Parts: sequence; structure tokens; C-alpha cells
Amino acid sequence: MSETGRPVPQRVEVYFHFRSPYCYLASKNMWSIFDDYHTTLVWRPLGGWDGRSPPERAKTKVPLARQDLARHCRRMGIPCVPPPVTTDATLAGVGSLLAEEKGVLREYIVEMMRMEWAAGADIGEPEVRNAVAVAVGLDLREYEEFVSAAAQGQRLAAHWAEAQDRGVIGVPSFVVGDQIFWGNDRIDFVLEHLHELRLRKC
Repeated sequence: MSETGRPVPQRVEVYFHFRSPYCYLASKNMWSIFDDYHTTLVWRPLGGWDGRSPPERAKTKVPLARQDLARHCRRMGIPCVPPPVTTDATLAGVGSLLAEEKGVLREYIVEMMRMEWAAGADIGEPEVRNAVAVAVGLDLREYEEFVSAAAQGQRLAAHWAEAQDRGVIGVPSFVVGDQIFWGNDRIDFVLEHLHELRLRKC
């Protein structure tokens, strides 16, 4: 407890990849972790193939994953229009770091994932990313300069190195203390854990 009598917010590290269909699902239902509990979002976006199946496995996994995604989307009542298989979401991940700095991270995540997985857009294309940036209120020139800076891209690689040190093996993953919850279908377990920690907001 803090001096005010309120629980000290619990850090929840979120390892997330904009190319992952399961992160699309998480983008729809992970927010109760932060809205309903005394928590702090520690944002850890990844890029490239980090946190994903390697290319040789992806060739056979993608069709199955897309069937699985369609089932989840039907159950959740959300659109499912996958992007081109060649989509590289790395720079969308880089841009999310600027969105975080500017206080529009949630809006950015939701809209970028909507464009990719509900509209089937290739968020590897600058015009698609830029449209999302503008839609959530980011300055376009600042956004373009930010995503093109090599140092910002290196932050994503550092996140994956950190994730591996922590024992994280895929996305989305939610880390609460020494507990790792891997998958959008583990969000209920995250909520249960936070409840056990007595962190639910009144």
C-alpha cells in the first residue's frame, strides 16, 4: 500500500507484435488489465521475426493460424480480413513508441491493428502507417522521422533480448512479477492473478 492507502500499481509488461493475429485479438480485450486494476502498462513492442514463428515454420503455420483467427473473430463479433502475408509490421511497432510518448498508445494500437486485421491493409506501407498516425493525432513529419531513426528500431531488438532473458517465448505475453502469461487466451488468467493480488479498483 502507498501512503495514500491505495495499492501501489503493479507493472505489467506487454510483449506485442503488430504482425501477430493473436495480438489483434489481444488489442480488443486486454484493456481491462489496465482499466479495472491498479496497474502500469510497460510497453514492449517487437519487430522482424522476433517473438514469432521462424519463416520456415510460418509457411505451414499461417493457413492454420488464419483459420484459428477467423473462429476467434466470429466468436468475438469482430471483422477478420488478414493482411498480405508479406507485411512487415516492424516500423508500426517503432511508431508505437512515439505514440506512447505522446499519450495515444491505446488509440494507435487499436487503429493500427484494425487497419491490418479488419481492413486487410499492409501496415508495412508508409501511407497506411501514416494514415493511422494522423488519425490518432500524431504529427506526421515527427512520426516519419521517428520511425526512420535506426536508434528507435534498435529498441525493439532490445525488447526481444529482454524478453528472452525473462523467459518469454511468444506474443502476446503479459509479465506480472515472475508470472508469464502467453497468449490472448490467457488474459483471463492475468485478471485472476491481479485479483488475487488485491489490485482491483473499487
